Amino acid sequence: MTRNQKILFFVTGWLIVLMPFLFWWSTWFGRHLTDQQVSEYLHDDKKPRHIQHALVQLGEKMSTQKDANAARWYPDLIRLANYPVEEVRNTDAWVMGQDTSAPEFHDALLKMLQDASPMVRGNAALSLVRFGDASGRPEIVALLQPATVTAPSDGRVVDSDRPGTAIRQGGLLAKVSISGSSQVLEIRSPIPGRIRSVSQAGATLKAGSEIAVVDPASDQVWEALRALFLVGQADDLAAIRPYERELPEIPDHVRQQAVETEKAIEQRSKSQGQLHLRHPALSS
Repeated sequence: MTRNQKILFFVTGWLIVLMPFLFWWSTWFGRHLTDQQVSEYLHDDKKPRHIQHALVQLGEKMSTQKDANAARWYPDLIRLANYPVEEVRNTDAWVMGQDTSAPEFHDALLKMLQDASPMVRGNAALSLVRFGDASGRPEIVALLQPATVTAPSDGRVVDSDRPGTAIRQGGLLAKVSISGSSQVLEIRSPIPGRIRSVSQAGATLKAGSEIAVVDPASDQVWEALRALFLVGQADDLAAIRPYERELPEIPDHVRQQAVETEKAIEQRSKSQGQLHLRHPALSS
C-alpha cells in the first residue's frame, strides 16, 4: 500500500468507529447540559429528542438534586403538556410529578388524563399519586393490561414480528396491505413491552379484527403496582393477581410488589369496612 492509501485506510477505519460514538453521544440523555443548553433544548422543535433530553435533566434537578433553580423552567413544563410529539408529553408528565409543591403541575396533570395516548395518561396518573390524588386510578390499572391492536381496515399481513419479542413503544408490529389499493400500513405498538401474539404473513384481516396483543413492559407494571399500593381498591385485584404468578416473564421484584400491593389493598379495604361499621351514616 502507498502512503496515501494507508492514510485513507486509517481515516476510514477511524470514521467507522467515530460515527456510532458521535450518534450515541448526541442522543444519550445522560450527557450533562448547561443551563443555557437546557433552555435551548426545551425550545428545539426540530429535534424532539433534545426536548426530552432537557426534560430528563430537569427531572433529576427536581428529584435527586433538589435544585430550586429548576423552577425557572416550570412554565416550559406546563407548555409542553400540549406538545404534539407523544414522547415529549410522556416524559413531561413524569417530570411534573417530581415537585408536588407546584399546584400548576397538579392542574396540568389532571388535564393530561384526557390525552389521546394511553402512555401519557398513565404517566400523568402516576404523577398525580405523588400529589395524593387518586383520580387517575383507572389509567394506572390500565397500565397492567395488555394492549390489543386492531386492523384499521380490511387487508392482508405482508410481514410481522415474532411472538415473544421485546418491543418499544412505537415499534413495528406488522405491515398490512390494504384491500383494493397498493397502500401498505405499518402497524406499531402503542406501549413498550413484549409481543404476546401477532398475525403472521399471509393472514387476512377484517377492519377491527385483532392484529396483535402486547404485554406491558416490566418497568411499567412495577410503577403501576407501586402506585396501586397507595391508592388501589378491591376492584383492582383482578388486574394485580396475574403478576403474582411464578412465571419466567414476571421478574421477582414485580411479583413481590404485586403481593405487597394486594396486601395493602386488602388491609385498606378492611379498615374502610370497619370505619363504615362504626359510622353507618358514611355508607349512605
